[in-house]
Amino acid sequence: MTSTQENHEHRGTAIVGSAYYPVLVAVFTALVIISNVTATKGVAFGPIITDGGFIVFPLTYVIGDVLSEVYGFKAARRAIFLGFSMNALAALAFWITIYLPAADFYTNQEHFENVVGAYTQLIVAGLAGFIVGQTINAWVVVAIKERTKEKHLWARLVGSTFAGQLGDTLVFCAIAAGAIGISTFGDFVTYTALGWVYKTAVEVIMLPITYRVIGAIKRREPTYQLAV
Repeated sequence: MTSTQENHEHRGTAIVGSAYYPVLVAVFTALVIISNVTATKGVAFGPIITDGGFIVFPLTYVIGDVLSEVYGFKAARRAIFLGFSMNALAALAFWITIYLPAADFYTNQEHFENVVGAYTQLIVAGLAGFIVGQTINAWVVVAIKERTKEKHLWARLVGSTFAGQLGDTLVFCAIAAGAIGISTFGDFVTYTALGWVYKTAVEVIMLPITYRVIGAIKRREPTYQLAV
C-alpha cells in the first residue's frame, strides 16, 4: 500500500495503536460491567420504572461516540465486542463462585445466586441490545461523517443517539424485563419508553462534554487526519 493510499484510507480517523484508544476502551468496558451489575435491581420512582443501570449506562454511548468519531466503525465495534467478552468472563467467574464450597459463616448463598442469575440474563439482554444499539450508533456516526466531513458534529452525535438508543432499548428491555421482575405490559412499556428517553436525554445533555473530549483527542492524537 502506498503512502497516499494509506493516508486516504485513514482520512477522518486515527489509528488505534495510540495511547488514547486503550484508555477509552478500558473506561468503556468498566462502564458496561458496572451497568450490568447495577441493572440487576429494579428501581421505581413513583410510577416511573427503571433499573440501576441508568446511573452510568448512558456514558457508554458517550464513549462509543468518541470511539466512532475519532477511530472509525471497526475500532468502535472492536471495543463493543471486547466489553461484552469481559462481561461474559465476569458471569463465568460469578457462576464458578456459586459452586465453590461456602465458608461456615457465609449466609448469603441464596442472595448471591439470585443476583448472578439476574446478571446472566442481563448479560444476554445487554449483549443483544448493546451490539444492536452500538452498531447502529457507530454506523450512523460514520455514515453522516462521510457526507458532512468535519462539519455538523452535533448532527452525528444526536442522530446516532436517537437511532442507537432506540434499537438498544427495545432489544434490551424485551429480554431484561423478566430478570428485574417486570411482569405486566404496562410496566414494560413504561420501562422501555423511559429507558430510551432518559438515555437519549443524558447524551444530549452531555453533548458539550462530548464535543470537548472529541476535540481534545483529535488535537492530541498524532495519527488523526481531518476528513476532507
